[in-house]
Amino acid sequence: MGLQDSSRRLALNYENLTSVMRRLALEAGDVIMDIYTSNDFAINVKSDNSPVTAADEAADRLISAGLRAAFPDVVLVTEEQSASHSAHADCFLIVDPLDGTKEFIHRRGDFTVNIAYVEHGVPTRGIVYAPAKGRLFYTLANGQSVEEIGEFDQDRIAPTQPISVTKADNSALMVVASKSHRDPQTDTYIENYAVKDMKSAGSSLKFCLIATGEADLYPRLGRTMEWDTAAGQAVLSGAGGKVVRFDNLQPLRYGKPGYENPFFIAHGDNVELKETKCL
Repeated sequence: MGLQDSSRRLALNYENLTSVMRRLALEAGDVIMDIYTSNDFAINVKSDNSPVTAADEAADRLISAGLRAAFPDVVLVTEEQSASHSAHADCFLIVDPLDGTKEFIHRRGDFTVNIAYVEHGVPTRGIVYAPAKGRLFYTLANGQSVEEIGEFDQDRIAPTQPISVTKADNSALMVVASKSHRDPQTDTYIENYAVKDMKSAGSSLKFCLIATGEADLYPRLGRTMEWDTAAGQAVLSGAGGKVVRFDNLQPLRYGKPGYENPFFIAHGDNVELKETKCL
């Protein structure tokens, strides 16, 4: 069976996809928290000079094994397996087992487990789990995004509540920006807006804060990869938000060569995006 045929088959069973992603995210979160709360853990450096810990690697092994067992015919791209970065398909699963490694290392709590499914350039389903924060966001089978509330159990779903972006007041915007990757260029762009409040957050939680209406705007003028953003974008899209390229304000697409993103802007409803060409 070809990749496209298997991807169409998977797309018909979003309920199973949601269930598997949720279970694996929670299991990975438990593994990550065991290491996070330990007295010490080793930190290594990857070829791109980014840090990696035992938690990244253990969570990646767990999630990858689970996804390959559940969906053996679907291409899997994961940050921690460089061999997967040369794979290409119209539809694929993409994983960042521990997004926000710097937040993890400094024990700031703003790290997440990200799992997403991309169809023809668009992340249509995804889950973002922040185990240290006790927050769990994902898309349902119908594409609506929810936040699960209460004690998380791998076998039993707690109550969920639909989440939705709010209609922004452009005279008093709520802006969220990266905690570990803030730069002067981002600050210069944000100065174009009337900002009521600014908050910093790590990992893909920034997308989720817009999805819940806790923020309106997240500009990212720095390097990111598709596994950093796919799950967060799926959650934001399922809540009525958008992610666009910084250079032309067109939708951010996936499956690009090398899986590297351009600069982008994530936003909620009614945000009047400012001119970007001069930056």
